Amino acid sequence: MAVCIAVIAKENYPLYIRSVPTQNELKFHYTVHTSLDVVEEKISAVGKSIGDQRELYLGLLYPTEDYKVYGYVTNSKVKFVIVVDSSNTSLRDNEIRSMFRKLHNSFTDVMCNPFYNPGDPIQSKAFNGIVSGMMVQTG
Repeated sequence: MAVCIAVIAKENYPLYIRSVPTQNELKFHYTVHTSLDVVEEKISAVGKSIGDQRELYLGLLYPTEDYKVYGYVTNSKVKFVIVVDSSNTSLRDNEIRSMFRKLHNSFTDVMCNPFYNPGDPIQSKAFNGIVSGMMVQTG
């Protein structure tokens, strides 16, 4: 399961970021921030080759010694980043895709809330519950 989940706005500032364990939060902020360069690179490469038909799931952005970073971009250019522990070898690509699909559906529900102002940090309990279900349970 995920150790960090982030939602990044079109303008590249975090709308939501959550990590487990919380003592590594700054490290995960840095990991998510550095992954944005790879996301932009993949978006521009796909845009040139196919045109407007693009896959929302970007796949593995980059592996590190401890973690694997996966990316997903919505049609409105909002980016989702999921960081997974590298020791978890049983996690397959289709499971990562389903995690992103669940996250995207929950994000859509947040956007449909008339009391949410687009661009504000996400503070939805329902969204937080979905993310909690995807996170590694420690303790």
